[in-house]
Amino acid sequence: MRLPRPDAVLIQAAIAGALSFAHLHDVAEAAGQHDWKAWAYPVSVDLLLVAAWRRMRHLKSAGEPVRSAWTWFGIALAASLGANVATAGLLDLGHVPAWLRILVAGWPALAFFGGTLLAHGNSTAAEAELLSEEVDLPVYEPVPPADLPDAVPEPEAVEAPPTPTALPPAPAPVPSPAVSVPAALVDHARKVADDHQARTGEPIDTETLRVRLGVPPHFATAIAAQLT
Repeated sequence: MRLPRPDAVLIQAAIAGALSFAHLHDVAEAAGQHDWKAWAYPVSVDLLLVAAWRRMRHLKSAGEPVRSAWTWFGIALAASLGANVATAGLLDLGHVPAWLRILVAGWPALAFFGGTLLAHGNSTAAEAELLSEEVDLPVYEPVPPADLPDAVPEPEAVEAPPTPTALPPAPAPVPSPAVSVPAALVDHARKVADDHQARTGEPIDTETLRVRLGVPPHFATAIAAQLT
């Protein structure tokens, strides 16, 4: 059985992560956070650092701006490096200044805010991607009129047929073909309708829905029927 060879990069990353973890714990404990709270601080900093890095790679691969992800990556990196430098003897951990206590106490709210923005900061891009999807709309071609003869012959005199005692029933109207609406367009229309009702307090009408979606009237009618 062949034993796996140790990876020097992974070993170095584990050592650096453990030291940074311990430094963050020492700074948090010196700033007044004891027991489990002191251990939660390095976890929070490292998770924000990893989340910002993954978000930055995702935005970069999608061709979108990465400024916000870089900002939170820099904040988490500054917190980690600051703890490493503070424990190097430049700061008296027995007499922590007030500004450091304020920073440590305010970190949970800052990390929660940054994590929320990183996790839910792509709604606009998702809607733009949904709108950019091609929707196959039915194409209706006008039917050319039948060719008429140049001269219409005079009708021959015929005897009037006898009046029927009962008229045959009128043929039933042929229902118009149903319009097939893609599910993605219906989902987007439901978001538009919910946004309109949240802003105006009234349900969206068919004409406003048609203008917002940019679809033909018969499509707007079919979509409005599915939203009710």
